[in-house]
Amino acid sequence: MIKHLGVVGAGTMGAGIAHTAARAGIDVILYDVNDTVLRQSLERIKADLKQSVSKGKMAPEQVSEIITHIHPRTSLSDFHACELVIEAVIEDLRVKKDLFKHLETHTKTSAILATNTSSLSVTAITSVLRKPERGIGMHFFNPAHIMKLVEIVRTTSTSEETVAFSRSFVNHVGKVPVLVRDTPGFIVNRVARPYYGEALRLLGEQVATHEQIDRILKENGGFAMGPFALMDLIGIDVNFAVTRSMYDQFFGEPRYRPHPIQKQMVDSGKLGKKTGAGFYLYNENTK
Repeated sequence: MIKHLGVVGAGTMGAGIAHTAARAGIDVILYDVNDTVLRQSLERIKADLKQSVSKGKMAPEQVSEIITHIHPRTSLSDFHACELVIEAVIEDLRVKKDLFKHLETHTKTSAILATNTSSLSVTAITSVLRKPERGIGMHFFNPAHIMKLVEIVRTTSTSEETVAFSRSFVNHVGKVPVLVRDTPGFIVNRVARPYYGEALRLLGEQVATHEQIDRILKENGGFAMGPFALMDLIGIDVNFAVTRSMYDQFFGEPRYRPHPIQKQMVDSGKLGKKTGAGFYLYNENTK
């Protein structure tokens, strides 16, 4: 089974994926261009692990053991021994395609290159590879160390060996893989758009407050979280970007149209938990 994993991007998703793999005993090369981001990422992982200790889910000595599996790096050349590399950078097609070109030159030819994109075309991202059969989508959900589902997205070029290896890896780190075709939003984000979209329309039309909508859907609808609390958790900027991406990829399909409220909040810097304010206010202890 896999011994060395590369993760590109030490933001929320990258840190969560690194945490997940390290907890399964895999050595992780966690790459970012910014040393400060890398340090913050390790601190975030340590805080999450200590929270697991406080809840009695792991022994205190396991924290340092897991952290020893994570190796922060600022050079892509450190991926030379990795059997799998997962990118978790900004949701920008040009950025991801350029990154995949570089990854192919810094990894062994047998290594699998995966994108954690939540809505962009995996086919487009992996089309720049000389060996596109090694490319695949591996969509973890936030928070990655907690959420069980991982969408494995195959393209028409993805080999059966790449699919099999990816499924085995996802199982090994304790997640549940679901194999999907490369289509905008895949399964979860496509189903989720109406959940967010209708809630935003209700709020925009002043039918109810965001607190009322969340409370009704959680207490009476059986949802684990209301749409506004969930947008705050994911990041309103991320949610808005995914909605815009799907709207564009479906050629302006009205049911995926972004709402002005999202744009206003992104423009104002109120992005949810990570900034301390979104639809709700958060203190330092809840970030």
